[in-house]
Amino acid sequence: MSSDETPNVPTPRNSREAVREKAQKVHAKQSRARIMRRIIVGAVAIVAVGAIGTAVAMAVTSSVSKPTLSPTGMDADGVVVNTAPGVGAEDVPETPAPEETEGGAGETTEPTPEPTASQTAADVHIYVDYLSPGAGDFERANARQLAGWINEGVVTVTYHPVSMLTASSNGTKYSLRSAAAAACVATHSPAQFYSFNHELLVDQPEMDTDGRSDVELADLAIAVGVDDVKVVRDCIENGDFASWAKEATSRALEGPLVGSDDLVLTSAPMVVVNGEAYVGSLKDPVEFSNFLLTVASDTEDSASPTPTPTASETPAA
Repeated sequence: MSSDETPNVPTPRNSREAVREKAQKVHAKQSRARIMRRIIVGAVAIVAVGAIGTAVAMAVTSSVSKPTLSPTGMDADGVVVNTAPGVGAEDVPETPAPEETEGGAGETTEPTPEPTASQTAADVHIYVDYLSPGAGDFERANARQLAGWINEGVVTVTYHPVSMLTASSNGTKYSLRSAAAAACVATHSPAQFYSFNHELLVDQPEMDTDGRSDVELADLAIAVGVDDVKVVRDCIENGDFASWAKEATSRALEGPLVGSDDLVLTSAPMVVVNGEAYVGSLKDPVEFSNFLLTVASDTEDSASPTPTPTASETPAA
């Protein structure tokens, strides 16, 4: 066979070099792949650690560093009302008619006694839960005479928002949220607190319903004419004073209540006049007025100094 017919078969040396070159290429490729995997895994690990660290830092900051916001202008967790703007006879429902007796005839309603400016001003503290039907009953029955007494300066009224019925609104915590909303109005627009408080009480949601949302509470505050609309809305919708409302309720439950020696909050509403709790009908303004006048008179008598005889009045021996 001639040399021209010899097949083109690579020599053993060429075969080894080709295999070695291919192996080097494969090794280089695998090395690059391993390096890339390490880089990717390292980057993912760094991001994960960073995310965990950020989450932990945020949790610690929110639970430890963030201070509990407290409303301003409060007096022993209450809002003192010096004027009752926008609440007049036309804004308050008529006093409920007396209930019929067994004989069928309605009892004659006595005229509501009116305290005078010469009497010692009564110090009235009203603890209200905005979901409590009793709180609404008391406001509807007594708002007219309370507003008149406040504007005439014969009583000092302090409203204390509390949240005793937080679990009675299908999980929405309306009692707590509405108390916090009242604190927002008292802080950022105190002149409109009385009107906002009045509207919350006379137009209540029923118990075991969702109640108003935070947006609706903010809308109601704006409807009564709060000054800084954006600030009040943000305060209500962010629940700035929810923690304060919870703590203020705990303080009232522990007692003693303002102006008393041993009274504690046992129900809402709870009305305290000169340190004495009112236990009469929440729907009878005459009964409450009589109670207030009696307590104020007793306080005035006890505060009056005992007359002492002068030298000229001393009988001769």
